[in-house]
Amino acid sequence: MVADVMADLGVIIEHPNRRKAASKFTRAIVVLLLLVSAGLVLIISIGGWDAIEGAKFLQVSYIVIYVVLAVFVLRWSRGVLPLAAALAIVLLIFAAVSAPAWFERDKAGFTNPALDEGILGLLTALLVPVQLLLIAFSMSGFRQAWNVEVERHEEPPPDRQERRGPAPAAA
Repeated sequence: MVADVMADLGVIIEHPNRRKAASKFTRAIVVLLLLVSAGLVLIISIGGWDAIEGAKFLQVSYIVIYVVLAVFVLRWSRGVLPLAAALAIVLLIFAAVSAPAWFERDKAGFTNPALDEGILGLLTALLVPVQLLLIAFSMSGFRQAWNVEVERHEEPPPDRQERRGPAPAAA
């Protein structure tokens, strides 16, 4: 509604920081890292579903939240970047703690998940550097100030006489 009124008044709102190549690159990397993280958590969840005891809801929540955050980052929402970094810190801690546990399960007497425990351990360990990159790029994107708006007034079309040149002198 406000945008319609401002458009009627001839005001154009621009976001100059969104046009920068660094901002576009950072946004693309953050979206990619969020989707890669969601994909890794999905593979780990499906592959180890039978062996996972209490974290099923948390893993499904992370998948959904990371995909939603990726959509918001695609829409240039700067406010979700600190949230993505905070969630990445928590997931990094969970991954760092649980990766060795997957490798320890690769012995006789444990239930066999759908994927090999070694692969699940490797994927869980891979989550750690991905989350570190997500934290770094999210905070870098937050510093780029994607939300800065500049108002510019639309210039009226030039008068027809100005296009033809100066008006003829009166006699």
